Amino acid sequence: MINFQSFHGIVTMIGDFMTGANGDNEGCYSMISVDNGLGASVNFVVSPTTYFVDHEMVSVGDQITGYYDGNAPVPLIYPPQYRALVMVKENPYQNVKVDYFNTQLESQDGQLKLNLSPYTPIVLTNGQAFTHTPTNRNLIVIYGPTTRSIPAQTTPYKIVVWC
Repeated sequence: MINFQSFHGIVTMIGDFMTGANGDNEGCYSMISVDNGLGASVNFVVSPTTYFVDHEMVSVGDQITGYYDGNAPVPLIYPPQYRALVMVKENPYQNVKVDYFNTQLESQDGQLKLNLSPYTPIVLTNGQAFTHTPTNRNLIVIYGPTTRSIPAQTTPYKIVVWC
């Protein structure tokens, strides 16, 4: 199971990331450096399989949140270097939660519960319709307002199933 962890900050640099000596994948991988403004920095390795919410283009100066697997091995270097699974460019009109949601559609960290409507689009990362129940799955949830309860409850704008 993926242990989704995140890091939020401002993009300070974007550059190519070399994966091999022969240049086969040249231009396919990039490194995005992010600074949280509190003295912490992270480098995200972005691959062709990294999912960008709403397929947003990211550039230097953007506020983003990068999600990675907290259980994945990482090189012991500073700043830390994580393989980006999901990248979110901040948008004041929507929130994003990336986590495992159980049979009650409650996030693994217990902070968000989903109330589905018949009009909630549920899709795969390739944009195609997902025809099964989204319970007990890793989800990328795009939502707006929530209740003030614990866990907060919301009716999502869109759910992306991370198979």
